[in-house]
Amino acid sequence: MSITPERTTELVAEYATAPNDTGSPEVQVALLSERISNLTEHLKIHAKDFHSRRGLLVLVGQRRSLLDYLKRKSVTRYQTLIGRLNLRR
Repeated sequence: MSITPERTTELVAEYATAPNDTGSPEVQVALLSERISNLTEHLKIHAKDFHSRRGLLVLVGQRRSLLDYLKRKSVTRYQTLIGRLNLRR
């Protein structure tokens, strides 16, 4: 259910805006999206796992607030990120 360290480094390398960049909104949203997709798959199997469902909703809220922040700061970065992550908005 969690992300492996190898997958984390792959995502950081793919979405980083500068070398050694782990804190930019793009990287954080990419990591949250990976965790959200893992939890979504888990909940397809375990439909009554309400504790994980609450964790999923918390992660979605965090991702939404980061995306709102990014949209306020730079619309072009926001547009490219949601295009790369295939998010609906």
